[in-house]
Amino acid sequence: MRCKPRNRSRIHSAQAGFTLAEVLAAMLFMAIVIPVAVAGLRVAALAGEVANRKAVAARVADRILNEMIVTGQAAKSAQSGKVTESSVDYTWNLNLESSGLDTLRLATVTVSFPAQGQNYDLKLSTLVATE
Repeated sequence: MRCKPRNRSRIHSAQAGFTLAEVLAAMLFMAIVIPVAVAGLRVAALAGEVANRKAVAARVADRILNEMIVTGQAAKSAQSGKVTESSVDYTWNLNLESSGLDTLRLATVTVSFPAQGQNYDLKLSTLVATE
């Protein structure tokens, strides 16, 4: 005796849609997850931008300290200026302070830079010989 398969197309067509509760639950889930994901992407973008600009600021500070040492400008107590790289302005201040040792002074360069509407600072210090 052979069994004939039943016509399943009628059964599947009646069960093919989603219920209103399932649709509302999916929309609620998306309403919670999407803002959190967008906020996470914003934080990651800010962190990436700050990291890139901090690397440039470190290069600027290193260059200022090296120029001060090579040109012998360690006698001046304070200097400042502005450097523009990739259309971003990096303002810097150089301060020389006593280190507590007679032959050495503490040179500190502070570089300020903007990133997404906020200002950030980077400080780089070294000891330099007095003349």
